[in-house]
Amino acid sequence: MTHGQIANVDLVKQVNSSAVYRLIDSRGPISRVRIAELSHLAPASVTKITRALLEQGLIQELEHQASTGGRRAISLTTVTRDFYLVSVKLGREELQLTLYDLAGQHHAHQVLPFPRRERDVLLAALHRHIADFMQRHAGTHRLMAVAVIMPGLTDAQAGRVIHHPSYPLAGVPLAQALGDALGLPVFIGNDIRAQALAEHYYGASKDSLDSVLVSVHHGVGAGIITEGRIFKSQGRDVAEIGHIHMDPLGDRCDCGNVGCLETMVADAALLHQASRMLAQGYDSSLAGQALTMSALCQAALADDRLALTILRRAAERLGQAVAIVVNLFNPQQVLLSGALCEAEEIVFPIINRAITHQSLPGFHQGQPIIRARFQDDQTIGGLALVKRALLEGELLQRIMEPKS
Repeated sequence: MTHGQIANVDLVKQVNSSAVYRLIDSRGPISRVRIAELSHLAPASVTKITRALLEQGLIQELEHQASTGGRRAISLTTVTRDFYLVSVKLGREELQLTLYDLAGQHHAHQVLPFPRRERDVLLAALHRHIADFMQRHAGTHRLMAVAVIMPGLTDAQAGRVIHHPSYPLAGVPLAQALGDALGLPVFIGNDIRAQALAEHYYGASKDSLDSVLVSVHHGVGAGIITEGRIFKSQGRDVAEIGHIHMDPLGDRCDCGNVGCLETMVADAALLHQASRMLAQGYDSSLAGQALTMSALCQAALADDRLALTILRRAAERLGQAVAIVVNLFNPQQVLLSGALCEAEEIVFPIINRAITHQSLPGFHQGQPIIRARFQDDQTIGGLALVKRALLEGELLQRIMEPKS
């Protein structure tokens, strides 16, 4: 058998195993007979795959009394609480690490300052912090993988960083470098896209196959889920809606263009607007206060005119951009994540009006924008990357057939 034939056989095994595992995960408890019917695999193949999954502890058998009172029927369900992973958020001069089980429960969390430095020193420090965290908190647990999420752009398929806003990591094959050092599979991805996947697996869009998460924080980005999978282009990130051109006379963006959405609705942009208006003498309860997004939202909720003006204008602009996304992707749900959610009763109706008036009637489906569930869990996206690697077979195959 040639190398190409071996590769094809391995791919078929991965595809079939992941198909069985996905059915057990989504439909379980489920019988082997039903798995064979839904997957169109031979019963003998289903038996072989489920035996391997049972041997690795990835699934378990449950007995159910047959309705006729005869033999107990055996069904299968996934095991989630026996498997763990470390999720790392490589943020803006900050490192967050969380130990999760596969059910989504977190068991340890750490936040560390992580200043800019030369590339090799940076990578060595990243490896050291992850290894130390694993040693302290995951020593007795069965670790499946490590995930690293970050702002900026990644090529998740190749495990490579394209651009990070805070660190000199462009072109670094981060997944392989960390994987070799840690002795575990490592998956990387953009933080917003990964959060969208987490919302789909565990959160507010769990019951939707097609959804969009819009995140407004340091920048503005989106994660698009189509037919249960994150929308990508050749494995690379898409949906940088923060750089939709909105105003030819607007402020210059970090990307080099002017008038990007990000320059109008990101946190720093809104606080800059508030500071500028206060300096111009606008009357506001914010005068003399430390300007934060929370203070701005609370002032708006208290009918402060300056704060209301800023948030309403931001919501109108954001609504225009979201309407474009709705027209392009026709999602079942649109989620919003970020500090603007603190002023939900002001911001959401304006965004919803824009979606209703500026997108096709059959596309917005009367579904209002809703608050994302994982507003504060900065590392949840890493859990979703590992879950995806299991469901799509890449990590599943590594566990079922560990390399010697």
